[in-house]
Amino acid sequence: MIQKLTTDAIALLKDLIETPSFSSEEDKTAELIVQWFQKYNIDYKRTVNNVWALNKHFDDSKPTLLLNSHHDTVKPNTAYTKDPFKAIVEDSKLFGLGSNDAGGCLVSLIATFTYFYEQPDLNYNLVIVASAEEESSGPNGLNSMLKVIPKIDVAIVGEPTLMQLAIAEKGLVVFDAKVKGTPSHSAHPNDDNAIYNCISVLQWFKDYKFEKVSDVLGEVKLTVSQIKAGKQHNAVPAEVDLVVDVRVNDCYSNAEIVEILQKEAPCDSIIPRSLRLNSSSIPKEHALVKAGIALGRETYGSPTLSDQAVLTCPSLKLGPGDSTRSHSADEFIYISEIEEGIELYVKLLEKIL
Repeated sequence: MIQKLTTDAIALLKDLIETPSFSSEEDKTAELIVQWFQKYNIDYKRTVNNVWALNKHFDDSKPTLLLNSHHDTVKPNTAYTKDPFKAIVEDSKLFGLGSNDAGGCLVSLIATFTYFYEQPDLNYNLVIVASAEEESSGPNGLNSMLKVIPKIDVAIVGEPTLMQLAIAEKGLVVFDAKVKGTPSHSAHPNDDNAIYNCISVLQWFKDYKFEKVSDVLGEVKLTVSQIKAGKQHNAVPAEVDLVVDVRVNDCYSNAEIVEILQKEAPCDSIIPRSLRLNSSSIPKEHALVKAGIALGRETYGSPTLSDQAVLTCPSLKLGPGDSTRSHSADEFIYISEIEEGIELYVKLLEKIL
């Protein structure tokens, strides 16, 4: 059965690649996923563009394990040399937009869920959510499903990790900051030029270190990623706008990061856009992690954000593919990675189910 599921999963991934599914525009790929569940006689539901299902013998008295990955994509960048919407197999690689992030993970998890769907007497219930709007952190993604699906006790989030165990993931807080000065004509002296005032502020952000360092995720990463000021050459602006990207380790809550920067950052204002994208983790002693280690997998902390950020339960990021290929030109995944992904997902769950 695993061989048939693998063949069908690769075919589904090819169809997903050839069906554009930018965030909030995933209706057609949702339909492809619906067709899979119909083919395998799986009782499914669709909520906007999220397609989800429970295992056949769902039991309210048992804990529930979520299997999740997304079917939306970013838009292809201009460096593509291949058609991003054509599934091309060359040198054992499957090329196409979304092949690596996160189509390979998604079809592997769908195949795995299908493998266990009809099995009775599992230790965990299973719920799968093929979610939308992950790339945009939109309002109709996995975050919106948490009040729709049963309560989740633990989760596997499918993102490309080379099938290694990402037992922690950094959270994200984006800040809008302002550095003010005195507006003036460029021809006149001005000792309070907002742009010059930024020099020391930028240096502060460059040098600043948060005290707590995580054993798994390392330091909090603070980056000034955007700067905007001025409208014309002969006018000194009244203020400079900065965007500050902070990747939060598991030693801090997002609220703590806000409190620290609003107290210490030498700018006139610094305001967070949102506090909802939290760091996430799962104890190394959790049965799911132990099962992965027993299968020869290694643990690490991930610097990149995923739908783990909206979960409050312990969660493990795990999937075929390589994160460094995500959002790249001529994105691809090895066929063998999908084959290995399904095999390892099944073996992992067999150890705990």
